[in-house]
Amino acid sequence: MTSDIKVGSLEEEALKRKERLRALKRKPEQDSNGTNTSSENLPKPTFRSYKPQDEQLQENTLPNTKPSDLESEVKEQLESAKTAKTLIEDLDITNLAPRKPDWDLKRDIAKKLDKLERRTQKAIAELIRERLRSNKEDLSTIVNVAALTNDKQRNDEDE
Repeated sequence: MTSDIKVGSLEEEALKRKERLRALKRKPEQDSNGTNTSSENLPKPTFRSYKPQDEQLQENTLPNTKPSDLESEVKEQLESAKTAKTLIEDLDITNLAPRKPDWDLKRDIAKKLDKLERRTQKAIAELIRERLRSNKEDLSTIVNVAALTNDKQRNDEDE
């Protein structure tokens, strides 16, 4: 008897599965017939330049838009163009050109070199004054010597 009960319950389960499969097969058929489709799911058209004759569709038309104030927009663009033009004029070509690899080092040391250059000039002037006091030599020869030392220092800096 236990085997009869098992067979009976298995048959019932098989019948239930068959019924579920039939229901699943019927469901797509019902959808294709249009019984479940609703008009609420469809998107509503919006009309911008077209004016429909149907009263129901006229509700979906967009209101006429007014053109924006073009004069103010043009004035703003002209003003921005003027500022851009001044920016272009302010731009220096040397800033755009590629630089040597050591340009940053030279930039960083420039202040120190200027300070040293001033000290050097003061020292040269002081040396000239001392020679004038001590030797009482001809002024032109001393100035020539100072000029030569200046030129020599500048040549050394360039190298």
